[in-house]
This record gives sequence, structure tokens and C-alpha cells, in this order.
Amino acid sequence: MATASGDFDPRERLSRLGAEIKHAYARNRRVMSFDEYFALFCANPAPQLRSAAQILLDVFDHFGKTEVAHPCGNVERWRLFDVPWAGGQERLVGQEAVQAQVRRALEGFAREGRVNKLLLLHGPNGSAKSTLIACLARALEHYSTLDEGACYRFNWVFPSERVTAAGIGFGGAGEGHGPGDSYATLGDEQVDALLEDELRDHPLLLLPGPRRRELIAELLAGRAPGDFTPARYVLDGELGPRNRRICDALLHRYRGDYLKVLRHVQVERFFVERRYRVACATVEPQLHVDARARQITVDRSVSALPPALQSMSLHEYGGELVDANRGLLEYADLLKRPIEAWKYLLGTVEHARVPVEDAILFLDVVFIGSSNESHLAVFKEVPEFQSFKGRMELIRVPYLLDHEVERTIYDEKLPPERGGKHVAPHATMVAALWAVLTRVRKPVSDRFPRVLAELVGRLGPLDKADLYAHGTVPAAFSPEQARELRAHAELLFTESASYPNYEGRSGASPREMQTVLLNAAASVHHACLSPAAVLGELEEFVKQVSVHEFLKQDPLPGGFHDNRRFIAVVQDRWLDRVNDELLAALGLVDEGEFGRLFERYVINVTHSLRKEKVRNPVTGRLDPPDAELLAEVEKSLGVTTRRDEFRQETITRIGAWSLDHPGQKPAYGEIFPRQFELLREAAFAQRKVQVERVLDDLLVVLTDGGASLDAEARACAEESMTRLAERHGYCRGCAREALAALLRRRRAG
Repeated sequence: MATASGDFDPRERLSRLGAEIKHAYARNRRVMSFDEYFALFCANPAPQLRSAAQILLDVFDHFGKTEVAHPCGNVERWRLFDVPWAGGQERLVGQEAVQAQVRRALEGFAREGRVNKLLLLHGPNGSAKSTLIACLARALEHYSTLDEGACYRFNWVFPSERVTAAGIGFGGAGEGHGPGDSYATLGDEQVDALLEDELRDHPLLLLPGPRRRELIAELLAGRAPGDFTPARYVLDGELGPRNRRICDALLHRYRGDYLKVLRHVQVERFFVERRYRVACATVEPQLHVDARARQITVDRSVSALPPALQSMSLHEYGGELVDANRGLLEYADLLKRPIEAWKYLLGTVEHARVPVEDAILFLDVVFIGSSNESHLAVFKEVPEFQSFKGRMELIRVPYLLDHEVERTIYDEKLPPERGGKHVAPHATMVAALWAVLTRVRKPVSDRFPRVLAELVGRLGPLDKADLYAHGTVPAAFSPEQARELRAHAELLFTESASYPNYEGRSGASPREMQTVLLNAAASVHHACLSPAAVLGELEEFVKQVSVHEFLKQDPLPGGFHDNRRFIAVVQDRWLDRVNDELLAALGLVDEGEFGRLFERYVINVTHSLRKEKVRNPVTGRLDPPDAELLAEVEKSLGVTTRRDEFRQETITRIGAWSLDHPGQKPAYGEIFPRQFELLREAAFAQRKVQVERVLDDLLVVLTDGGASLDAEARACAEESMTRLAERHGYCRGCAREALAALLRRRRAG
């Protein structure tokens, strides 16, 4: 047989695919009889007794957790929000505190055995509320495809007359032709009608309530108290109205022979599917009720039902509540809806059931909604809020205040080439830092202990941003003051938690900043998506005072809310980074020299504090600590007074780092970034003339190729450009733009 191309055989490939799908279908036990399902349940009851909240809690545990660094100590991050099954696509960046609150709420629901509150995520627009909910839904969807995430529903099967001995309403009293005399696995040609249950009633609800509870208690008898709480939905729930009518009719027809009723039950595994609204649905802020009924016994599509059923009033149920049953229901922008459209949630959330025309539907759903702060503030003023507040778990989702984490959002949204343009180093850093500066609040010093109040009052917006991101304190603080601030940093982080206008409620949103980045990428004045292009777009952005509420705030003492000035602040931070990178790329100083110098300093400080001598590595003799070296390094670091205190603080910080990194050699550059920066500045200050000349040569080479330079100067400049490209990702265009901006600042200052 000729193949499509080379050794590729389309028929063989299709045959293999078919075999794989058939094997997966059998392995997943997609369809089984009730007695097969009952055996599965008795062998391992707990997975079949989980509520929707318990299943979602198991999703958290399945993916596990990790720890992420925070200035107040490591915090837990749940891996499901990193979307590992999809390569991290559309993951949730940051918001570890919110993750923890959602999990705690689910733990409460699991202990209770039912969901009795709606989780309402509230925060400013663009704070990742929808992303968090989407991660939960996607994780639940993936988990349902795994063996440990298997969930089951059931359908009703009515065989044809050819299968049964005689056709008398329900197919007669003949025996079935399947496992355990079940009709569950009959082929289509042997079935007159198959009635699916869109409500996805749990198969165990087919067992009479008292006997069901006795059986569950018996099967769970060996478990420790509090180890597992079966779902109240399974313990106390009832069949949906249509299933109850069919079950009762069959029981009546079979003169109470319950096992014959179960022959008509086909248990089917279902998978959570957001796209098709299977156990996961979203309610948009429209006006209609979220559940409805439609009579189906007058529908020609069910004309094959047995006559006795056709004479009954059977309904099918629809709407988001029905679609989401046994899973997750999201209310997007819940408070945008008129309150009359969702008052039914008062009873639905508390009692896990909803009335539909002449019936009541029992539900097992995790309810989660979102709202922005302005709508929540209005809702708190209406009389109905008092009724709802006990049925809601309010979870605040603020903007991020760590500019390094904020930067990750933009880096993941921007490919290395955006619109055909190279993304220059620090473009997203500029956007992220400016966004966070617009969000930080001026601390209220009076709310802090007296000693701490003076330090907090000295913090500016950039100081707070760096403290939140790196745990660093202003260089002007003494070692003792720095220690005091770090020890009480959590007080600063949580200071505004109880304020209506809490820190992270206002400021530039990630959505707005992504628009700024896209506009910068489209700029015809810049060859790259560069920091300069972003700064230009920010200049235009701050003019839109009538569009963005946070731009209307008046600047406060200390520089807070001065959004226009923040542009100059982030420009300085950018050029500081450029300066460090360029100086390192020039190759005039060995970067390892700073580490070796600081290590020698630490050795001498250690022995000086202990009143010990230092072994000379050259002569092998024991000499006094090198006072000249200590003085030289401390001069470069700007330490002119209280030297003993500075030395003791240095050793203390190294000791603290070593406790967190047992067995590792101290990483001085990580522990003392500011000190390394000062040593580098001192080294290059001694070579100022040479540095200026080489920078000028580099600008000439990047502008016109350097034809006017001698061969040695041109080669030196090209080597520097190669280092910039390899180490930091510069192209010649963005390197020229950055260098020109740096030289303008150096010569203006």
C-alpha cells in the first residue's frame, strides 16, 4: 500500500489511535452496571463520598505545594496555580495569601460535609480574581481525568422488545442481558430509549436514605474520628424530581422488586469540562434565574420511552446551577447583577437546594464569585447585606506589591519578540516598578510602636517597594535601625489590612500596564520595546486623569501618589542597572575581585572581633587582622563611624543566612548586594577617565560602526557589546539607546 509520505501509514496511525482510545475508555470504566459500581464503592468508599468541596481540596493536595521567599519569611504556594499540566500557561502569579484563604475555606466546607457559603473574591479591577478562579476550574478539570479524581453519574436504560421477554410498559419482566442482569451495557440496537440525567445525581442516591446512611456508617467505621466527613449531599440528599418519578414508577411496575429497578441503571463516569459546562459553569451578570425546567414527555425525541413513562410529567433541567452540579460554579462580577436576580442564593447556598417551578433540586456545588471594590462598597450599604454577610466568605484580592513578582506577569505575557520587535532588558522592570509605586500607601506612623514609628515615617514609596520585593532597607539606616525594621516588617505589610482603602486597592492595574507595554511595542520612534519607549508611554498615560481614578489622588508628603514623579524614579532605577551592566561589560575590573575582597574583609573582621590573629596565606604566619584592609573597605562602604557596630552586624547577617542555608558557603553578593554595589562604584571611580573614554568609544561603534576609531579601541568596544548581548540580552539598537541615556545623565550630574 502506498503511504502518504515516506513510512507514514494513515490507516495504521488511525487504527493505533482507535486502539488507544478504546483502551483508555475501558481503563477509565466509563460505563458500568449499578452492581459493578456498588462493588467499586464498597471496596473504597471514601472517594465516592466526597463533596464537591472535598474534591476541590483533594485537587490542592494532589498538586502539592512549595515555599516562596517573602521578607517576613517563606510562605506556602499551592502548585495547582502554576498550572503544571499545561506547562504553566495562564498561571496565577503571586497571591499566595489569597490561595491560603481559599484553601482554608474549603477545609471548613470539607469538615462540615457541605458548602454553606459563597466565596466572594473582591478587589480592584485586574487583580487576578478571574485568573485564580480559572486556575481552580482548570485544575478540577484535569484532576477529573485521573483515576483518583473519578466521579460518576447515572442514566436510565430501557431495552427494546427484542431483548425482553415481552413488552409491557417497561419492557416486561424478562431478564436483562448484561453483567448482573443489567441493561447498562446493551448496544444501541438493543435499546429503545436512554434517558440521561443532566443534574448528574450521585448513583448512591438510588439507595433508600436510611439504608444508605447505615451502609456508609458501616463502611467508614474503622476510620479515626474527624479523619473524613462524608458529603451531606450523599448522606441526606434526594434524587432529582425526574429520577424520583422514574424510580418510583419502575418500583411500582416491578411490584417492589428493587433489584429489577437497578437493571435499568447505567452508571457513567463523567469528566469536568468547562467548555461544555459539565460540573463547571460561569454565571455572567445577566438577569435571568440560573436554573430552569422544560417538560420533555411531549418531546418527540423521547417518544421511544415506555408508554407508562410517556404518560408522566417528566422535565429536564437546565441553567448554570444544573450545569455546575457536582462541581464548581463561578459568579463573574456577581454584584453587577440586580440583587433581585440572585436573592435565591440565600437559600441555595445555605441549604444546597434550589426551587424550580414545581420541584426542588438538590445540589453539591462550590459557589465562588468575584466583585470589584466599588460594587462591594455599594452592596454593604443596602439592607439585604445583613442577610447575605453570613452566607458569604469575603476574600480580598489586592494588587501585587512586589515589583519583581509583578514583572513576572509582564514577562510571561510578552514573547522575546513582540510585534517583530526585540524586547529590551528592563522594559518590563520599568513598567512593574512604576505600577507598584502607584499602589503603595503612606504609612500612618502613629499606628506603630514608638521606636518603629520614626523609622516607618522615613520610608518613601521606593523604600517600601524595595522592602516588599527584597527585604532591603534604605542605606541611610544604621545597622541597628535596619535590624529593627526587618524584625517588624510584617507590621508594615499588614498595617492597612483593616482600612477600607487598603494598600493594593488602588493604583495602576496589570491590564493597564500591559496596554502601556503594547503601545510601547508599537512605537515608531523606538527600534525595540525598550525602557525608553515604556517611559514615553507612561508620560502619556499620566495625562489621562479623567480616565483613571488613581491619577486624581493628590501627592502626599514623602512622595506618595506622585505618579508623574515616579516616572523619573523608575528611569533612575533603569539607568542604575544599565550603569552596572555597562561597567561590568567593559572588562576593566574583574567582577570576582569584589567577592574575594569582601571575603578577606569578613575573615579579618571575624578574627578582629574574637581578638585573634589571622594566618597569612603567603607566609603561613599568624598576623594581626589587617587594619589597613578593614579601613579601605569600610571607607568604600561609607562606614566612617560606629565601625564596631557595622562589623558585628556584618557577622550577624552572615550567621542568619547560614542558618537558612546549612552547609553552603556564604554567598556574599546575595547577602550584601548594596555593599557589593558600593565596592564596584569605588573601583570604577578610580578609573573614571578610562571608563568615560571606553563608553564614548562604545557609543561611536553602536552609532556608525566606529570607523573613526583605531583598531584597538574598536575591538575593545565590540568585545563590550558582545558581553552585553550574551549576559543581558541587549541588541545593538537598545544598547545604543540605553548608553546614550546613561551618558546624558552622567554628564548632566
